[in-house]
Amino acid sequence: MFEAIQPAPADPILGLTDAFKADPNPEKINLGVGVYQDANGKTPTLPSVAEAGRRLAAEAGSKSYLPITGSADYSAAVQGLMFGGDHEAVASGRAVTAHTPGGTGALRVTADFIRANLPTKRVWVTTPTWANHVPVFAAGGLEAKPFPYFDKATNGLAFDAAVEGLGEAEPGDAVLLHGCCHNPSGIDPTAEQWEQLADLAQQRGLLPVLDFAYQGFAEGLTEDAAGLRAFCRPGAELIVCNSFSKNFGLYCERVGGVTIVASDADRRRVVESQLKRSIRSNYSNPPAHGAQLVTTVLGDSALRQQWEGELASMRERINGMRSLLVAKLAEHGVPGDYSFIERQRGMFSFSGLTPDQVEALRERHSIYIVGSGRINVAGVTPTNIDQLCAAIGEVVGG
Repeated sequence: MFEAIQPAPADPILGLTDAFKADPNPEKINLGVGVYQDANGKTPTLPSVAEAGRRLAAEAGSKSYLPITGSADYSAAVQGLMFGGDHEAVASGRAVTAHTPGGTGALRVTADFIRANLPTKRVWVTTPTWANHVPVFAAGGLEAKPFPYFDKATNGLAFDAAVEGLGEAEPGDAVLLHGCCHNPSGIDPTAEQWEQLADLAQQRGLLPVLDFAYQGFAEGLTEDAAGLRAFCRPGAELIVCNSFSKNFGLYCERVGGVTIVASDADRRRVVESQLKRSIRSNYSNPPAHGAQLVTTVLGDSALRQQWEGELASMRERINGMRSLLVAKLAEHGVPGDYSFIERQRGMFSFSGLTPDQVEALRERHSIYIVGSGRINVAGVTPTNIDQLCAAIGEVVGG
């Protein structure tokens, strides 16, 4: 029966990790998968999270099922972090949050919810976007339509082209935007541009879907939420898919959430019933431990302050490596102006390397980068940066 099944292609990001692990070169470098690494190349457990884990272990709480949408405390913590505890959407009861297995789980639940409940079967995605966006929405039965976002000539945001592209969207269509730290480009709209995009969505009757996986990695927790808050106007509807993989370092715990903001509290109750229906037929209810870690940290003033400091340190290290990377590329004589790397935000840099150059880095130097040229800056360390820049110089120079 299974004889007719053909092998699937390797995942463009996670497949790199498999190739990296199989590479015997002791000086290999993995800049593919989006995982934070410290200056020693390790992915640490944040001390605040470790302390929360110790407290939970001492409590030895119940292992019974969570509700379909997860714990109420977790939902409140997510909404407070994203919108602020006194935001109108929270205070009015317009928002419902469901705890999901990671940000990817939130995206899939969103796709299922849209497919089951809304007339549109289209979602507009930036060019480029995260490699898994299109497959996730396609698996949920939605067609992904691209619109311009990144300007290769300026290594910046093609804002006018983006607005023009979204002009082709029909009322009711969903528009997937990155709340901050655009993956893979690292280029975000300005505050004014966010307001313009929110105006556009409102005027054309589009449904904003914000992928919010990197809160705190661009400028700060509040600053990074400016984009989604621009869309969350009184009476406005939107969906936010968040993840705590990065800013809490909870990669393997799969801690995310989908928040749907309805026009009013009555409509929110209807939306919540259909959201539960989508979840029940997918994974039924979420795992508890990772969400308990997040809730414990955010619910304790001392732990939250500690976590915010740890997050700031991660952000500062990445930004420091951006500056050092620009300086080292120049020091190694790599042709071209790479100053744009310092203007990008978040874990990633859209380096401008071609697929052939990326392949050469892998084949000749055991340096693993996504085929699009996206570099995980969080994987660059003081120890490997000279090796990286020398290799880039060699492949760029021919």
